[in-house]
Parts: sequence; C-alpha cells; structure tokens
Amino acid sequence: MAKTIAKPTTEKPAAKKAAPKRAAATKAVDVAKIATGILEKLKSLSIEPTLQAEIEWCLGSYAFDQNPVGLIDAAKKSLVVFQSELAKKTKGVTAKFISEIEKAANA
Repeated sequence: MAKTIAKPTTEKPAAKKAAPKRAAATKAVDVAKIATGILEKLKSLSIEPTLQAEIEWCLGSYAFDQNPVGLIDAAKKSLVVFQSELAKKTKGVTAKFISEIEKAANA
C-alpha cells in the first residue's frame, strides 16, 4: 500500500469573524443599595419608624425574589420625607442623596 502525500493547498484560512460589539453597558441603578442607604439615614435621624419597617421588609423580600417593586415604592415614599427634611435643613440630608433616591424611584 502506497502512502499518498497531501498536497499543500493554496486556500487562505478563513478569516476570523470579529466578535459582535457589546452595547455600552449603562450603569443600572442599584435599588437595594439605595434603599439600604435610605434605611440607614432614617435610623440615624430617628424619623419615620413605619417607613423604616417597610423598607426592612422590602429588602428581605427583594433578597428572596429579586423583585424591586416594593423597594421602588418605598423609595418614592422616602423621597417625600427627605425633601421635607432638606427644606428644614436637617443635617445629613443632601441634594445629592435626594437625587440618588429620585433615580431609584424612577427605575
């Protein structure tokens, strides 16, 4: 049995296709992180104990099912509270903090 020698081919190897470009990742608002910050601020100011309890419950619920609806609703409620505290010039309540809450409430 004779061995055959493979002839070199003149075909060019297939060009590698460029990987599809990923869309620019937009920075998503982390509602749970903001809600935790809201809870800490409410506790430090010792205001709105019912809202504190609601946020704690919603954080536990979010940890279980990853559904942010309750956290968004609580952020909307806290937005009203913090806007009134900003009007009173309460120490620790800043416009930046309120803008973060607005982003979470509109998520």
